[in-house]
Amino acid sequence: MTIAVLGATGMVGSRVIAEAGARGHQVLALSRKPASEDPNVTPIAVDATDAYAVREALAGSPSNGAADAVVLSVRTAPVDQEFLVGATRTVLDIAAQLGIRVLVVGGAGTLRSPDDHDLLVADNPAYVPAELRPIAAAGVAQLRTCQAHPGADWAYLSPPALLEPGDRTGRYRRGTDTLLTSADGRSWISAEDLAVAVLDELETPGPERRITVVHRDESRP
Repeated sequence: MTIAVLGATGMVGSRVIAEAGARGHQVLALSRKPASEDPNVTPIAVDATDAYAVREALAGSPSNGAADAVVLSVRTAPVDQEFLVGATRTVLDIAAQLGIRVLVVGGAGTLRSPDDHDLLVADNPAYVPAELRPIAAAGVAQLRTCQAHPGADWAYLSPPALLEPGDRTGRYRRGTDTLLTSADGRSWISAEDLAVAVLDELETPGPERRITVVHRDESRP
């Protein structure tokens, strides 16, 4: 496949690019300041809110093939909900026109709490302290943007409560709309294993639009 990654230089996007390249896919690395020496990766300078530039990148050119799928993994610091929602809507609009599948790497705040399915993680202080609520709220707004788009082929992948750089083990459990925990009670995964889950979903799409994953311990099936 040719996979476009929007947010290519971020923690998740960079790992998705590495995983996709290792599996032999062609990658379009889209960000404001892209760079890569990998022959399977084509860096393209794109602002996620520039609809014309995004369309040109996804539609392809004589030197770059059109994207078969796009991974949206943009983030801002500090959080900018308006930007995130706008970029998501732009990608969904264009992908729907071009017939391209979209995999949004979103936030854990959109998930249901494991001990109270009526309580979103975004509103659960056990997982989201007050200072992180704006980030969680932006993820919820992003999901609602996806759900309000009738024409796009999208899936929304929520990481567990803790996502950080680490090792690629290839071991994870998959769920849908409820936060998962590992055998030791933690809700976490490495960015490297999240990238494995992203590529697995792109290569073999599941039936659900809501997806979440968590690290799977060797002791747990």
